[in-house]
Amino acid sequence: MTTNQNLMLYTKLAGFRLVVLANRFGCDSSFSRELHDRLVDGLEAAIDRIHVIMELQRRVLIGDDEFAEYQLEGENEIFGRFTISLLDDLEFDCDTHEFRVNGGDWMNAWAADATGVDINYPKLVALIEDELGSLAPIIEDITLATGIPVYVARAVQWAG
Repeated sequence: MTTNQNLMLYTKLAGFRLVVLANRFGCDSSFSRELHDRLVDGLEAAIDRIHVIMELQRRVLIGDDEFAEYQLEGENEIFGRFTISLLDDLEFDCDTHEFRVNGGDWMNAWAADATGVDINYPKLVALIEDELGSLAPIIEDITLATGIPVYVARAVQWAG
């Protein structure tokens, strides 16, 4: 992305951060406040990434850092995969049949009983608009305006 595109993205992200902070005052539950706080944290992380990219672009233009161009390429690639996850994040290791939720301890997905052995991984289930409340349209606007996906799902264990 060009410097102007990054500046526009930075402006959008900072604006959405303010919108989320203002919207937080209307929260009627601790769950809603926590979702707002996590979204602010995610937006701030994206803003920080944009700062790094803009600084690397400056170094490339000035030519005072021979590795800046490579770093910039890597940062752009990383930012291209940037997502904001507000609730649960799942990681799977299919070789060992283990999983972990939110970076916690690895847990075995094997389940055995008298009927046999099953592999039972949890699934992510998206929150519905009613659960998100006033945050739902803001999340949609963030994704549409910035291209950064915002995931709001909880991990649930399925039987079978």
